Amino acid sequence: MLKNLYIENIAVIEKTSVDFSVGLNVMTGETGAGKSIVIDSINAVLGNRTSRDLIRNGADSAFVSAEFDEISEKAVEVLKEYGFETDDGVVMVQREIGLNSKGKCRINGRPVTVGVLKAIGTYLINIHGQHESYELMSPELHITYIDKLGNFDKEKYSAAYKEYKRLQSELNKAEFDEAERNRRIDLLQYQVNELEQADMYIGEYEELKEQRNIIENKEKIANALNDARAFLNGNEESDGALQQLERACSSVGEITDVLPDSEQVYKRIQSALYELEDCFGEISGLAESADSEIGNLEEIEDRIDLIQRLSRKYGSTIEEMLDFLENARKELDYLEKYEENREQLIKECKKARKKAEELAEELSERRRETAERFSERVKEEMTFLDMPNVKLVVSQKKCELNHFGCDDIEILISTNVGEEPKPVAKIASGGELSRMMLAIKNVLADKDDIDTLIFDEVDTGISGSAAQKVGMKLKEVSKSRQVLCVTHLAQIAALGDSHFKIQKNVSDGKTYTSVNLLDHNGRVNELARIIGGVEITQATLDYAEEMLNQSAV
Repeated sequence: MLKNLYIENIAVIEKTSVDFSVGLNVMTGETGAGKSIVIDSINAVLGNRTSRDLIRNGADSAFVSAEFDEISEKAVEVLKEYGFETDDGVVMVQREIGLNSKGKCRINGRPVTVGVLKAIGTYLINIHGQHESYELMSPELHITYIDKLGNFDKEKYSAAYKEYKRLQSELNKAEFDEAERNRRIDLLQYQVNELEQADMYIGEYEELKEQRNIIENKEKIANALNDARAFLNGNEESDGALQQLERACSSVGEITDVLPDSEQVYKRIQSALYELEDCFGEISGLAESADSEIGNLEEIEDRIDLIQRLSRKYGSTIEEMLDFLENARKELDYLEKYEENREQLIKECKKARKKAEELAEELSERRRETAERFSERVKEEMTFLDMPNVKLVVSQKKCELNHFGCDDIEILISTNVGEEPKPVAKIASGGELSRMMLAIKNVLADKDDIDTLIFDEVDTGISGSAAQKVGMKLKEVSKSRQVLCVTHLAQIAALGDSHFKIQKNVSDGKTYTSVNLLDHNGRVNELARIIGGVEITQATLDYAEEMLNQSAV
């Protein structure tokens, strides 16, 4: 669950640290106090898209950190996939947003990309905001609700569909007209011939440059090696190091029998002598090799020029050019055997489509069964949430194969007696959408392996008993996982296990927002403010006290 949230320089929040508890955490405050900023901060630290406009005026950067403990097994598993060990179930995620610099993200102090932060954040918190209610008005997303409730294993279908689309793509590419196919064959034949005639091999270009370098430095190399041999082995005028070392070795060797301590240095001189003799041999070999490897500079330059010219067309390295050649050969062979390959491809494509269709039909039948269960359970939840006349139907029609299968699914709803169910966008009001979203989330709650749920203004458009029941439903959900809820309603706020007030103040010409945990008296005053508005009477305070006492029962 989310244990601590630290926010620095986000909008009107300069610095604040919030310690959340288990159960239902409610956040209230005046309109414009900054409740949405807390949710924006959580979104940011989870790796979701954000804007530099969030940075507080006058600050160079903004920073958010979130500490989680007792995270789910799935979250631990995902963290391990990215190389993070969390044996104690604790994880710290952080994000810094720079005004004029690239942002930084960290998990347990280790730098990560925003993509990794988002991938892991998905398993830490699930945010249900007003935008998700609007997702109900997007029929193409409704199929995901059914699939989630059914907990279908769609891997077989997905693999079959991908294979069918791959073969279909190959078949479409093969459907050249005759003239185009012949033009392609001519081009491939030219490219294959040009590369085959070049007869290149990996490492050749480097060898050619080395040979050219030796030729260009022929005199310098010869002089250096000859001088080295002379210094080691001497010449007509003087002895070299080898002769001098032989004499030194002989001199010390004459006294080893009378001076035992000289035995060790004698062996070292002897060893040095052997090493220098080896060096002399290698230098001589280098001189002979350099002389024998000297080729024709013009031929080498022509070969280098050829490789460079081909690289501009077929790849920056010989390895890439040879890969190009191999692929060109395969495509040429395919096109030259076009009719034979096409017939085979058609058969494979038909076979793959049939397999995908069969698996899609299996999914479709399971969705039909699950849709009935989904409708009944969501209807029960919505009836509890003061929508007793709701009628919910899942429309399931067959459509062309796609990555979901062969089903076109849309949730239809009727909120009044005597009305036929119609698309959600044409029927539901804002309050009804909020309750419908909460109902669906409750039905799917046990399918989410996420410990923390955030409901951002789920009470939009509702009041009275409906608000009370929404609060009761949130309270019910909070018994099995942590719930954070931004609300404007006293009925919901009174049910919180922890109550935070988000308050905006002005000091020295600047606006500051704070997030404070309220004690019992603070909660009474805040509930009274929500109920009574500007004028808070003793009766309002008494009513707020009564609400808190009733919620504690």
